[in-house]
Amino acid sequence: MLKDRLNERFIDYQNAYKRLKESTKLEINDDIIVDAVIQRFEFTFEMSWKLMKIYLEYQGIQDIQSPRSTIKAAFKYGLIEDGDKWIGMMLDRNRTSHVYDEKTALEIYNNVKKDYVFLLEKLLNKIEEVI
Repeated sequence: MLKDRLNERFIDYQNAYKRLKESTKLEINDDIIVDAVIQRFEFTFEMSWKLMKIYLEYQGIQDIQSPRSTIKAAFKYGLIEDGDKWIGMMLDRNRTSHVYDEKTALEIYNNVKKDYVFLLEKLLNKIEEVI
C-alpha cells in the first residue's frame, strides 16, 4: 500500500516538475510569467517534501512531520545532497505565502531558475533510481 502511494506521489511530482521546468523557459515579458513560475514552484516544492516523507517512511524512517524535519532526514539518509539549499528553498517557499512584493518575487523567481529547478530535478532522478 505504501509502495503504491509512493509511486502515485512520484508520478504527480514528475508531472509538477515538468510543468515548473517548462515555465522557467518562458521569457519574462509580463509579471504573470513570474507569478506562474512562483505558483508552480510552491506546488512542486510541497509535492517534493511530501514525496521525500513518503519515501523515508517506506524505508522505515518514522516520526517525520514537517518540511524541515523531512529535509534534514532526507539529507541524513542520502536522498538529497545539499541540505542547506533545500532549507533555503523551504524558506523561499514560506516567503511566497507571507510576503509579496516585486523585489521578493523576482528574487525567488531567480532562485528557482538558478538553483531550485536543478535540486528538484536531482530529487526526481534519485527517487526514480531507487523505486
